Parts: sequence; C-alpha cells; structure tokens
Amino acid sequence: MKHTKTYNQRILETSKGAIVIEGPVARNELELYHFHEHLKAFRPAPKQFEAVLDIADISEGRIIIARTEDTIIGYVTYLHPDPLERWSTFNMQDLIELGAIEIIPDYRGERVGSSLIEVSMRDEYMENYIIISTEYYWHWDLTGTNLSIWNYRKVMEKMMAAGGLLPAPTDDPEIISHPANCLMVRIGKNVPQESIETFDLLRFLGRHKNRSMREGI
Repeated sequence: MKHTKTYNQRILETSKGAIVIEGPVARNELELYHFHEHLKAFRPAPKQFEAVLDIADISEGRIIIARTEDTIIGYVTYLHPDPLERWSTFNMQDLIELGAIEIIPDYRGERVGSSLIEVSMRDEYMENYIIISTEYYWHWDLTGTNLSIWNYRKVMEKMMAAGGLLPAPTDDPEIISHPANCLMVRIGKNVPQESIETFDLLRFLGRHKNRSMREGI
C-alpha cells in the first residue's frame, strides 16, 4: 500500500496570539523548529522529539504540529500500531493509530488538540484508513487539568470527534479494565468492506479466540 501525504495548514487564533497548525510535516522541516521543553508527557522533551522525528521518517507516519513562529507547542502522531500490540495482529496496511497527542499546558483550553486532529483529516488520503486511538485513563493529566476521570473522558471524546473518531466497543483487556477507557475509531469512506470485517474481528479478538477453542478449531 502506498501511503500518500498531502500537506494542509490552518491559522488558529488563541488568547496568546495566532499559531500555525500544519502537516504532515517532514523530518527536515521539523528540525527547523524548537521542540518546547514542556512537551514531556511521554518522556523528556529531547527524547520525545527524537521519537517524533523517527515517526516522520516512516512511510505511513504522519506528524501534525502546532507552532508559534519557531517553537512546536503541540503535535499529533499517526502510524501503524506497534508490532507487539493487539492492533497489529493482522498486519492491516489500512489501519493506523493516533499514537500520541500532546499540547503544552499554556495552550490547553485553546482548541489546539481538536484543531490538530481536524487538520489531520483534511488530507483526502485519510479516507483510505481505519484510524484508531486507544484512550487509557492512566495516561491522562488529571492533576494538571484538575478534571475528574469522567470530565476528562468527555474532553477527549469531544476532541477526537473533531476528526470523526467516535467510541467503539471492543473486548481488549486493557480497555475494558476500567469503564473510563475507550477505543476511538474513524473508518474512512474508501476503506473496503473486507478490511472493515477484519477490523471487527480484531476488535473482538478474545471472543473469537474463545469460540475457536470451544469448537476445537
């Protein structure tokens, strides 16, 4: 599968001034900017920037950024699921995962997250993908936002909905381990029915494994 990327840009007015939302951005362009030191939710900022640069090098990898004139203050990543994850079981080339989204605290509440996702979906090629995001409450910054688990979940749902990702049922053990966790899904209009059926099998992998065991398959 050839992964085609078409650049899009939006200017977002915030209480701190206008910022640029753009992407997918290539590695050589990312390297022109400073990666804000408060982008450290997953690992120290320099290490996270290295990870972001590496994703930009991957054929299906997509990096959409939010920046001031010269500083990246937010980003969202897309790539195939990790080979060790459940979601890579069938090696679906038309399944990509929203792997990370992060905005520095100073710009939270400014619609940066939803704008990143909305700009992501402006690329018509995204209609060829099933896009997933796995939301786990233990990754959420409940302390920094002073939100309850359920209010944070509402914020996440609203943000993901800006790109058409909606909650979908699954029997994934990690997701069903807490009722606030959820699987968010967007199925592009060009995704073939065969892929949709494979994805449905993937969402309920445990159920199908148990059935196969009972039937001795």
